[in-house]
Amino acid sequence: MNDPIGDMLTRIRNSQMRGKSTVSTPSSKMRVRVLDVLASEGYIRGYEMTKDANGHPAIEISLKYYEGTPVIREMKRVSKPGRRVYLGVDDIPQVRQGLGVSIVSTSKGVMSDAAARAANVGGEVLCTVF
Repeated sequence: MNDPIGDMLTRIRNSQMRGKSTVSTPSSKMRVRVLDVLASEGYIRGYEMTKDANGHPAIEISLKYYEGTPVIREMKRVSKPGRRVYLGVDDIPQVRQGLGVSIVSTSKGVMSDAAARAANVGGEVLCTVF
């Protein structure tokens, strides 16, 4: 797998289109950090660490719905393995005039765009969520 973050976002998107309540994905530290931001911003209910059928570590993500529609309307991968996108603190985009969130990997950890602006750090823009 070349793009684990993109794979996780696609699994979440596909599960929400099918109306699933949970989705499983292989575990990694970066995925957990991205899920921490999604949970703190209220886009998912939460997640828990589990094992898959072969005993490998996995993450079970609890998806969030409001009146039958998914809370996450749109997820886009910004920085891809073929083209990394690094932005300074002044250039980090606001998603839908601040209604959405950009997830940024900075030197101080993975955080939302608002937290990155507050900490005055830029970094790699991983994805945008609305």
